[in-house]
This record gives sequence, C-alpha cells and structure tokens, in this order.
Amino acid sequence: MNMRRNVFVLLLVLSGMVTAPVFAGWNPHEEENARQTIRLFQKTDPSLQIFFDEAYGYAVFPDVYKGGILLLGGARGKGYVYEQGNMIGRSSITQINVGPQLGGQAFAEIIFFRGQADLEDFKKGNYELSAQASAIAVTAGVATKSEYSDGVAIFALPKSGLMAEASVGGQKFSFESYEE
Repeated sequence: MNMRRNVFVLLLVLSGMVTAPVFAGWNPHEEENARQTIRLFQKTDPSLQIFFDEAYGYAVFPDVYKGGILLLGGARGKGYVYEQGNMIGRSSITQINVGPQLGGQAFAEIIFFRGQADLEDFKKGNYELSAQASAIAVTAGVATKSEYSDGVAIFALPKSGLMAEASVGGQKFSFESYEE
C-alpha cells in the first residue's frame, strides 16, 4: 500500500512538471537571477568565456530540479534566453525519465547555440535535445576541451543532491519571447 501511495505522489508531482509554463510580465529579478548564474559558471570555469563571446545565443536555467523514485522520474526548471548578449525571452525545461532511479538533485544548465539558425530552431518552441545529448559538468578548464554538437554545447553545474550522470537527452523546451 505504501508503494502505491509513493507512486501516486510521484505521478502527481510529475504531472505538475509537464503542465504548460505560465509567465507573467517582465520581472527585473529574473534577469539578475540569470546574471548570477552566468557569473557562477564563469567563476567555476573562466574558460567558458569563449562560449559566451562566440555563441550566437544561449539559454540559462538557474534552477533545474530532477528527481525519481522506482521507475519514474523527471526534471523541471525555467530559464532565460539570450540572443547576442540580450535577454529576449523565457524558456521552460521538462524531462521525463523511465527506468530504475531514486533520489533528487538540483543543478544549473546553460545551452549555447553556435549560430543564428541553431537559436531560431530553439525559439520555434517544442525544442527537444536528442537522446545522445549530454551536458558537460562544469569544472575549471573543462570548456577548453569542449565542442559544439549539432549546433549546441551544454554545460551543467550541480548545486545539490547526487549527480552521477549529466545526461540531458530527452529534455524538452518551450520558448516565449518578451516581445509577444
């Protein structure tokens, strides 16, 4: 009976993760939260600066929460999208995992888009990373050995919990422009 209750609670939590994002008007606190996250990535690995300098755009997710119990898990977070250094909109991230798992974690994530076409694909909404995509856990100097794959480079910075794997395949993203 206890196992059924746990599965029910997890399904309830996961259903909240996959609902459509609701964004109110612009909030200056959001931009500062994104800037703090960028500074944290740059402080952890100063060599990431080359990605900030050369990428056409990037999406910053200050807080992504991931958890799982038994055979179900998921992740959810919200972020901010930049085009040539200017914040242009918001994004949400959703991931559903199936398979043995237990635990939870929080991490920050940045996705760099090499060119304008790569960012435009993301901005169309319902963007999804392939199952082969994986994030690089940020440590000092890691960016010097990193490259784009299919027009994107993904970096994750663990914040709390256990993060034995930085897999991001299957993540889905929404996008909402500030101009809409």
